[in-house]
Amino acid sequence: MVRQDAWNSDEDLTLAEVVLRHIREGSTQLAAFEEVGHKLSRTPAACGFRWNSAIRKKYDTAIQLAKKQRKTMKVKNSEPGVRFAEATENRTEADNGASKSVVEAFDEVITFLHEQKKCIETNGGVSEPEEFMEAIEALKQENAVLSQELAKMKDDYELIKNDYQLMINVVERAAKRNRTTASSPS
Repeated sequence: MVRQDAWNSDEDLTLAEVVLRHIREGSTQLAAFEEVGHKLSRTPAACGFRWNSAIRKKYDTAIQLAKKQRKTMKVKNSEPGVRFAEATENRTEADNGASKSVVEAFDEVITFLHEQKKCIETNGGVSEPEEFMEAIEALKQENAVLSQELAKMKDDYELIKNDYQLMINVVERAAKRNRTTASSPS
């Protein structure tokens, strides 16, 4: 079943979250649109259109942060032994159904966590929460700027609306005056 109703804010948020995750992970937006389409019972094309026409502009800062995180992850993943996620994904393909023991899986997790700790220590202790706080602060600043712009646009709109109404009143009075002078005897 393919939906054709309007998008709501929860669906927009889901679309944004999935696309940003795909950007962070180095995946394609098309893959993100397919995933969101499946989740929301919409076509990938509809998801792509919604992203490009309405959502992407609102998430410029988050997109830049996701690209930065993708770059950081590429550097971390290029270090030897920090491929836990890839190893666990590829394990099922390589083993053709044969599973590793629980002990081996825990060993992989422990190794992965130790390597992540080393990466954090070598990167000056910069952690994701700090990056998110920076992104949140940037979004707050962007929101403040946009709120000011919106307020100015509302004021401008009211002025234009009032001027337009005055112009309509003048035209109506002139038309009424023309009718009264045309109907009165000379």
